[in-house]
Amino acid sequence: MSGHSRRDRAGGEKKGCRRYKWEFKDNNKEFWVMGHAEVKLLSLGCLIAAMVMFTGSTVHPLLTLIITMELSVFCFFFIIFTFAINRYMPFILWPISDLLNDLFAFIFLVGAIVIGVKSRTSMPTPYFIAVILIGVAGLFALIDICLQRKHFKGKKVKRNVLIPPPPREKPKGPEKPPEKAGEKPPEKAPEKAKDKGKGGKK
Repeated sequence: MSGHSRRDRAGGEKKGCRRYKWEFKDNNKEFWVMGHAEVKLLSLGCLIAAMVMFTGSTVHPLLTLIITMELSVFCFFFIIFTFAINRYMPFILWPISDLLNDLFAFIFLVGAIVIGVKSRTSMPTPYFIAVILIGVAGLFALIDICLQRKHFKGKKVKRNVLIPPPPREKPKGPEKPPEKAGEKPPEKAPEKAKDKGKGGKK
């Protein structure tokens, strides 16, 4: 039996607060052991430090927007996985959502570095450190993408998933013999005449 099926069976036996406590511990164990929590915390720390370092200098508005957006998204996923909310929304493919988030975070943070370098002719030391911290946060997002691959190992994509199953054949009844051309159906036998003795004259 696989680990997921054993986990689902063990969790399904519990209800209410006991079920949530079990889901909370199990989800956090997976979240921290696989390294996702540490990488997200480091990314958050780098972005917060970059915002602090930018406070003494003029910054391009797009740069501030990208950092604020990535901070919000990282916090959102951290809260979702920490409080095991993802276990109660199985209709969302959370590993794929987190993978796409890390991919777009890496792309946006690389764009933020380009904007930060091109928007200034001279970079003071705090500004330069902030740009380096943005690059480190993007690097951690790339590391998280590599960690996400563990979720997809050993899983094969099912083929012909969207093809509908063939229609069921209706059970055939007993076949009637075909009627010959020109043949009339058999006539009913004439009713027997009533006994004349009954009700007749004597």
